[in-house]
Formats: sequence, C-alpha cells, structure tokens
Amino acid sequence: MSSSNVSLVLTAIGDDRPGLVEQLATAISQHQGNWLESSMSHLSGKFAGIVRVSVPAGQLDSLKSSLAGLPGLRVTSEECAADALPQSSAATETASPDRRLTFSLVGHDRIGIVREVSQVFARHAVNVEMLSTHTASAPMSAAILFHATAELTGSTTLDVGALTRDLEDISNDLMVDITLDEAIPAR
Repeated sequence: MSSSNVSLVLTAIGDDRPGLVEQLATAISQHQGNWLESSMSHLSGKFAGIVRVSVPAGQLDSLKSSLAGLPGLRVTSEECAADALPQSSAATETASPDRRLTFSLVGHDRIGIVREVSQVFARHAVNVEMLSTHTASAPMSAAILFHATAELTGSTTLDVGALTRDLEDISNDLMVDITLDEAIPAR
C-alpha cells in the first residue's frame, strides 16, 4: 500500500448558506485529506471557493466521489504535480529568482479593463499569481469604481520600465489610476 499523497486543487460553487465550508472540510478530513490553502468568496448570492488539499493516493477516488455527492455544492478537482507543493522560504528564494510585483488599479467601471491589463501582462510574460477585484461607489458621487489588486511574478530579465510604460499607455486610454511596485523579498 502506497503512502504517497496526491495534491488536488478543488473548486466549489453553490448557493451561499451556512455550513458549506463545514461540509467541504468534513468530506476532506473523512478521507484523511489535509486542507492546505484556500480562497473563498460570496459573489451575488453564490459561495465560490478554491481549496488545495493533500490526500493519500488510496483515498483519492473515494474523496472525489464524496465531494461529488455533497448536497447544494458543485465540486471539481484537478491533480497537481508533486513539485507544485510549496518549499521552505529559503529554498524558494534560491530556486526561484523571479521578480515579484504588486499591482493596483482604480477607475470608472467599464467592460474590458481586466482584458486590457492582462494582455499587457501576457506580452511581458508576467504571471498573475493572485487577482482580487471589486466594484464600489465613488466617494461623493454616484459613479461606480472598479478596483483591482494583483500579485505578479516575472523573470529576472523583466523590463519593469517597459511594463510600466505599457500600463501607463492603457491607463490613459482606460482613464484609470494604476500603481506597479516591485515587492521586496522577505529575508
């Protein structure tokens, strides 16, 4: 019997109500799964979550079956490569000399903002590791503002100046304020 674990990324969506996270956590723990990291939100009356778990290989099929049977929750799963598991921070810094950037944007809401910004990131081979967006009323007006924050990585050869210029070009076209800063690695 193999003692190896499989890493899974689960996505879950359903009508929001109390107890959904508990349902998910119970199914995972009943199959000796370890809840490693997650991000969950309430969006327009729906619960939406992403969870990364580690589960013994022998429990994989029964966990997937159990997750598929959860009432009121649609769960999908994708297996991750073993080398996708996080390393210690010292090992990560040595193995991955990528540049880390933080990005923020605020502007009048309109269709296409995320598409245009993400096209600039793709042209510069910048990876979006985390993206959070929301809309809110502007202070002292009825206008709706779109807010986005992101954590990005790029290669050590990334031309941050060229990336900034390209973002400034679309900033003028979109009439948004964009901030791009290089994150200082933790020591």
